[in-house]
Amino acid sequence: MSNIKDILEKLTKQEISIEEAENLLKVNIVKSVEDLAKLDILREVRTGIPEVIFAEKKDPKLLLEIIKSYLEENHFVIISRYKRAHRDFIIKNYNESEKYDIEINEPGRIIIIKKKNFNFVKKKGIVGIITAGTSDIPVAEEAKIIANAMGCVTISSYDIGIAGLHRIFEPLTNMIKKKVDVIIVCAGMEGTLPGVIAALVDVPVIGVPVSSGYGFGEKGKGALITMLQSCSPGLLVVNIDNGFGAGASASLIANRVKKIN
Repeated sequence: MSNIKDILEKLTKQEISIEEAENLLKVNIVKSVEDLAKLDILREVRTGIPEVIFAEKKDPKLLLEIIKSYLEENHFVIISRYKRAHRDFIIKNYNESEKYDIEINEPGRIIIIKKKNFNFVKKKGIVGIITAGTSDIPVAEEAKIIANAMGCVTISSYDIGIAGLHRIFEPLTNMIKKKVDVIIVCAGMEGTLPGVIAALVDVPVIGVPVSSGYGFGEKGKGALITMLQSCSPGLLVVNIDNGFGAGASASLIANRVKKIN
């Protein structure tokens, strides 16, 4: 498989066309880290979605090696579902770095390490993010960070669940006025809010069941079933607590809408 330098040299020498170079760059380029992890370096080029390192069950030292390896090829790296030991390792190694900045989102358990002066490209998609309750905020924040990293503007409104139905209308009206392209709705317990929102707007709604709740429908199962069984058209549903999936899908929709328009 040709590396990036080879592809660019062939393009410069006019040995391949721009279209051929683009296709070669989109081929799955994988980088190994100590034969334990494989990084999909060009995932963002190929799919529009950046690779995110899922930290939760990784050894902190291995995670650090993966981060270092990824930053050799990219301007930034996103680490999700980190634990305290991961955060401490990252801060120790990057907090006073002259080459990188660290952004830590504690509620969403996401860390972004970026090269100095790097900014995500703005693509003009607009994503609304709503939570039913405060327990749903961590999942919403994960979705928000991913959407921002994919170039979208986000408009958030938290704790407006159906236990106080009157709270929905003002923030929802604001999102409609600002012409959101898609709305993410995170809800635990019985998970009714996404279906209600989908019945009120003319844009796609992505429901995210959250693992709050107890008893028979514990750990988000009740919310998931409610969303899957909703009779509101236009409602899409991701897996329990999948803020990353919701943020990525919403951003693909929003950015494509803006690209077409």
